[in-house]
Amino acid sequence: MNLVVQGAPLAPDTLQALRAAAGATAVIPLGTHACRLDNAHHTLPLAALCRDIGLDCCATLERPLDHYGLFVTDMDSTLIDIECIDEVADLAGRKNEVSRITEAAMRGEIDFAESLPRRVAQLQGLPESALAEVYARRLHLNPGAERLLAALRIAGLHTVLVSGGFTYFTDRLRERLGFDEAHANVLEVRDGVLTGRLDGPIVDAAAKAAVLRAARDRLGLAPERTIAIGDGANDVPMLREAGLGIAFRAKPALRAVADVCLDHAGLDGILALFA
Repeated sequence: MNLVVQGAPLAPDTLQALRAAAGATAVIPLGTHACRLDNAHHTLPLAALCRDIGLDCCATLERPLDHYGLFVTDMDSTLIDIECIDEVADLAGRKNEVSRITEAAMRGEIDFAESLPRRVAQLQGLPESALAEVYARRLHLNPGAERLLAALRIAGLHTVLVSGGFTYFTDRLRERLGFDEAHANVLEVRDGVLTGRLDGPIVDAAAKAAVLRAARDRLGLAPERTIAIGDGANDVPMLREAGLGIAFRAKPALRAVADVCLDHAGLDGILALFA
């Protein structure tokens, strides 16, 4: 089989060490941070070398990117590098208690739908401008996000952003990155102030999976033509619905059901899997 190794700078001597460890017939550079090992074996020495350097090692995918028709991604800690609710809570001086609940929910230790109203309640009294401050000053795309979305558009995939976070952020990211659609929770705002409540049903793990199914069925796609990516336990049902499930710097609960785990490469590392 062919393997893609990526996530850190690969000097010529590193490339040759990877080739030897995998017993590969050839090593093909894919830029400065990735390579393909042809006719390789996922050996213990290769796994140890990748672990020491900080590299992801995955088998190349059999189908080309344009075989797929739908791409669905989580937002917090997947598309972007923060948990938005934790950063908003920080502006209220309540980040510690909120982030503890967020972390437990992402590990699957507590129910997401039960945890979200508890966390949102901690935002009561904040001005709506706190959301703008988090978006402008604290939210950053994870590496490779823009390159990935551009490649997905060129390949003709329908792109969906679905989040247990908030529409304030997903709507802006949809416009910024060109997603075809976005789904998230709505924060209730009265007179420019957060009430500490949600407006409408909660977008939880089951809702994320339902969004993928609805888009897939609307597009007339077979399940194997769908890709989903996330990082937490509330993404498990969504990845189980997908033909290709990707865990990005993910919690153990999600890694256990993913087809591919990326711990070191950026989001554009997905593209290298099709090399």
